[in-house]
Amino acid sequence: MKLTLEGIKDKQVWSQAGIELPSYDLEELAQRTKEAPVWVHFGIGNIFRIFIGSIADRLITDGLMDRGIVCAETFDYETIDRIYKPYDNLSLSVILNNDGTTEKRVFGCFTEALKGLPDGTNDRQRLREIFANPSLQMVSFTITEKGYALRGADGQYYRFIQDDIDYGPDRAAGAVAIIAAMLLERYRAGAKPLALVSMDNCSHNGEKLRSAVLEIGREWIKKGFVDEEFLSYISDEEKIAFPWSMIDKITPRPSEAVRAMLQDAGVEDMDIVVTDKQTYIAPFVNAEEPQYLVVEDHFPNGRPALEKAGVYMTSRETVNKAERMKVTVCLNPIHTALAPYGCMLGFKLFSDQMSDPELVKLAEKVGLQEGMEFVEDPGIISPKAFIDECINVRFSNPYLGDTPQRIAVDTSQMVGIRFGENIKACVHKYGDAEKLKGIQLAIAGWLRYLLAVDDDGKPFELSPDPMIPELQEQMAGIAWGDPDSLKDQLRPILGNANIFGIDLYEAGIGDDIVEMVREEIAGKGAVRGVLRKYLK
Repeated sequence: MKLTLEGIKDKQVWSQAGIELPSYDLEELAQRTKEAPVWVHFGIGNIFRIFIGSIADRLITDGLMDRGIVCAETFDYETIDRIYKPYDNLSLSVILNNDGTTEKRVFGCFTEALKGLPDGTNDRQRLREIFANPSLQMVSFTITEKGYALRGADGQYYRFIQDDIDYGPDRAAGAVAIIAAMLLERYRAGAKPLALVSMDNCSHNGEKLRSAVLEIGREWIKKGFVDEEFLSYISDEEKIAFPWSMIDKITPRPSEAVRAMLQDAGVEDMDIVVTDKQTYIAPFVNAEEPQYLVVEDHFPNGRPALEKAGVYMTSRETVNKAERMKVTVCLNPIHTALAPYGCMLGFKLFSDQMSDPELVKLAEKVGLQEGMEFVEDPGIISPKAFIDECINVRFSNPYLGDTPQRIAVDTSQMVGIRFGENIKACVHKYGDAEKLKGIQLAIAGWLRYLLAVDDDGKPFELSPDPMIPELQEQMAGIAWGDPDSLKDQLRPILGNANIFGIDLYEAGIGDDIVEMVREEIAGKGAVRGVLRKYLK
């Protein structure tokens, strides 16, 4: 049983293994997509393959869409070389239910996998052809929150962004510049309309994508690469729309247990890959069953019938409320609050953290108590029901295999959204944020985590984060077991509005967080002691 076009021809053996196969003709689908593409997606990792893929697969299966998704990658090209091409772009979805049952299905909706390499490559030429085609309706993105960042914490352009600006569209290498270059291609081919839909976990994601693309466009004007009419084209949201969205599906790294299960069922070559860029990926994707996607219904060139596959198509205002509900209250801030503590306390599974009395209290403090005060009901999803499902069903799913180490990835890129928004709301309402003890504990825990020493004083490996070198340099001199070693090292971090969205000293909580960190570095068991003290 090989996950290839040839390997899935023996339908009976796959059926006997409990794995559903596509009912549609994969060759016809690929041909129609090649001739008249409708949907391109950038950022073709795990959540795309199992969530966005499930939407397309369902629409195609139900006869509501007759084109697949063109997959494009701008960050980790090993993904294409090792996971897409060897498996003929097929993907195996494994849903892990809370009762221990699984649902397994092969998706055949990914018709091409292209690398966003500079001009002169076949893949870049193919992308140019696709973006010039009037049939293209939507381009979606799961490139993570950091994919939209043009500047570092110092306010200066990242080196690769500056290169994209200096060298222009033909040599664009970063995601945002590649998108701007492809829009230039569409502009030159008749300025047809298009929707660019960010599906990443960040507030006002469509606005962030639009702002980044326009900034690249403005810089290219200064360099003489494009004209003012191009900027007018991409600035006109009746031509180039940037719908906002909220996406939610807990998608851990590929599980060894799932790999073994598939191998036992007879599926070959299911090895998990860790790329040079530390992407954890496999021919299969495992995830929970619940999934939510809320999208602003603004598609100037039309769109697939997304609502027929469970997508909430609604207004920007409703998307904003749903996104704020999830990202700043009900799910992401709880993840971000608990993951560093889970790493320091020795947890290997996030679900096990939900049996820890202090960590459950922290989850409830951050979400149910502090966050709920500042959330607005979006109307389509109940915040109370949503957070109840997260805490009592989703986070505690022992079969999901999610880890605090995965959730702790790129925390520096997330704290501003996941905690900063409620800090700002609290300051606006009360004058300061001193009452937000759970959020203070969460930030203190993250800073303590950056010392890379657990609660027993043993070293552990930090999860990848682009700011770790800079943050650790600022924290130099802080030593586990020596509270007096913490002097004023945290002030540049806690006072950095580029990290938290607000100066935490101006919010009235900077000194309190420093004191929590000082207590957490006191010695063995200090982290646990601080949790107990502040969560009484």
